[in-house]
Amino acid sequence: MKTLVQIWKNKWLILEGIIGYYFTKKKHQKIAAYRMDICMHCPLFDVIGTKCLVPGTQPCCGSCGCSSNLKVHSMSSSCPEGHWDAIMTEEQEDALNEKINNSK
Repeated sequence: MKTLVQIWKNKWLILEGIIGYYFTKKKHQKIAAYRMDICMHCPLFDVIGTKCLVPGTQPCCGSCGCSSNLKVHSMSSSCPEGHWDAIMTEEQEDALNEKINNSK
């Protein structure tokens, strides 16, 4: 039950990560790659997926349970361990994603 509550509370960040994963610009891809490199060197990085909130979404953050592939693409997300920060608010990322989607 706790897992579903965490997913529901983070649904907008998860959606931003999904959008960012599939519709990113080169600048965001560089940021995501930089973040993933940090994650891969973290002792909490869960390649197997035993700590994933959603099974089958590994690799995951062992601290929060988020899919690392999606979390690093959410520009309004930050590392729960403080290794990297959000670079924009959720509102700014929503506006950017809307602009990207409208330009296609």
